[in-house]
Amino acid sequence: MLLLPDYRVRQRDYLLAISRAMTARLELEAVLRMVLEASVSMLTGQAGMIALLEADGAFHIRAAYGIHPASFGHFEPLLSNIIVRRDGSIFIPEAERILRRLRRAINVPLRQMVALPMAVGGEMVGVIFVFRAYGGNFSANDRNVLESFADQAAIAVHNARLYEAVSRERRRLEAILEHSADGVMILDSEERITKFNRALGRISGWRPEDAIGRPHDEVITWAKREPGPSLGEALESGWPYRRDKQDTLYVEGDLLRPDGTTISVGITYAPLMDDDGELLNIIANVRDITHFREAEQMKSMFISAVSHELKTPVSLIKGYASTLRREDADWDRETIQNSLAIIEEEADRLASLIENLLEASRLQAGGLKLELSDVALDKLTERAAASFRTQTTEHTITVEFPPDFPVIRADERRIRQVIDNLISNAIKYSPDGG
Repeated sequence: MLLLPDYRVRQRDYLLAISRAMTARLELEAVLRMVLEASVSMLTGQAGMIALLEADGAFHIRAAYGIHPASFGHFEPLLSNIIVRRDGSIFIPEAERILRRLRRAINVPLRQMVALPMAVGGEMVGVIFVFRAYGGNFSANDRNVLESFADQAAIAVHNARLYEAVSRERRRLEAILEHSADGVMILDSEERITKFNRALGRISGWRPEDAIGRPHDEVITWAKREPGPSLGEALESGWPYRRDKQDTLYVEGDLLRPDGTTISVGITYAPLMDDDGELLNIIANVRDITHFREAEQMKSMFISAVSHELKTPVSLIKGYASTLRREDADWDRETIQNSLAIIEEEADRLASLIENLLEASRLQAGGLKLELSDVALDKLTERAAASFRTQTTEHTITVEFPPDFPVIRADERRIRQVIDNLISNAIKYSPDGG
């Protein structure tokens, strides 16, 4: 039976440990510690460190053995002098002089420095430094083993870095998902819920922990749905595989909550396919459209009311103009004047309505400009009341202000418009003089 020397056994064990680390999902710090401890032990060193090449193009110490963090600054001349050759090897000018300075600065017996470059696919990852208290040469076999170890360590560190980056991105995406203002739900290929954020919990009334794992149709149930297919119906008809269909599916309606109440929502479903075109997940974005629907309803009511208001003066103008144009009638001057006065009055009313609409549009667009001046609000209100007293015999309009009411800065024309609207509405909606 052939017995390997203890040094060779340790080399084999370290290579095996690093090989395992390549396929293990270890944290970067754990991989660096393992690689460094193995390196120092293999080379019978007293201290060591691993410097990784970071995004800023410089080497930074990420792991140390036998070196106090307070001493890291003394290694800056060493790290800044690393030259990376095209073949992936490294060269450190004046390495002996730098080592002597380090020995004096940190008071550690550093007689020899071994630098093992770590590279993957020709891309520099970092450098393993091992410091020994004695000098010595390495055999060709030793060098081959060390190079193999450095290559394996580079792959392990590279994998750990990728895993760290993926984990960081996953945490970022989960934070975005969880704190999104819209409801977000992720379904698997069997339409079961795998993700359900807090916003969707508030919208739907389901607790995320209760919704996850349930079928989609058990959580998303419609009290009323707008015309169009539901998710289940769309899937049965071939979505998202049919080319004549859009990539996303939109469903809108009143969602039934567990407590029996409903809420208006719009859900956009987006498929996530694998490289072979098979469905992996469905990502659903759920938005509360209650306020949108209320705004649409108010808009419809507004348009209806405006149409009615515009129709009245137009009808009167047309009626009186048609009457005056009748060829079979011979109108006296007084009738003509009265008819023209009404036409003029209704035309002014129509112009006022149109101006109000334009001002409402400017106000919504943020383009309404105010012409500020000193306004005696008590006198302005009295003038407005006086003009309306002549328009009604069933209402008593009184104005009360404190005697020392101050002058204010305002747009007099628009303040008068507000007061006129208030008085006009009061007369219109209290026909019995209330």
